[in-house]
Amino acid sequence: MDIFIQWAKHAIKSYGYLGVFGSQMLGMFGLPVPDETILTFTGFLVHKNYLHLAPALLAAYLGSICGITLNYLVGRFVGFPLLHKYGYYLRLTDERINQAHRWFERYGKVALFGGYFLPGLRHLTAFSAGASRLEYRLFAPYAYAGGLVWVATFIALGYFLGEEWRKIVPQIQSYLWMAVGLVIFVTCLVYLLQRLRRPARQN
Repeated sequence: MDIFIQWAKHAIKSYGYLGVFGSQMLGMFGLPVPDETILTFTGFLVHKNYLHLAPALLAAYLGSICGITLNYLVGRFVGFPLLHKYGYYLRLTDERINQAHRWFERYGKVALFGGYFLPGLRHLTAFSAGASRLEYRLFAPYAYAGGLVWVATFIALGYFLGEEWRKIVPQIQSYLWMAVGLVIFVTCLVYLLQRLRRPARQN
């Protein structure tokens, strides 16, 4: 992970806004780039007047939505065909895929918007949206709005924290990972309860 942090910092210092764009696009696509750290570092560089706020925010935002869109497209045009062809071996029938599609139509909008703040899950959410064939017109507004809020939040943190960003960001990341663990735990618990109720209903 430290290698990717150093690479991203070097890219931003060397290529400026293009480095911000590239690091965010690769991070949102799924490479192990610490997105929050890079965004906060970008805000710090704005604070130090190495970068200007508006183009830095735009570069980070465009990189994020490009990366998340690529994730969605891979899910839709690669993930779905593979699931349709080989999902039987994983007990993923067409009916279950259709259930996932209906779930995303109902609740996936919230997951796409808020998923940015959950490391790891934001990539999975976009890929799953594509693999479940969620229409782009439903995917884009929520995914892109969430991206704007997420990018602006962490750039603002870097700007206002100044030199303190190095101490505060690891603490924030630890809380975000705790939130990820909580989401996974609750999801597994709900799934388990549903499995336990099915035999009772059948009887």
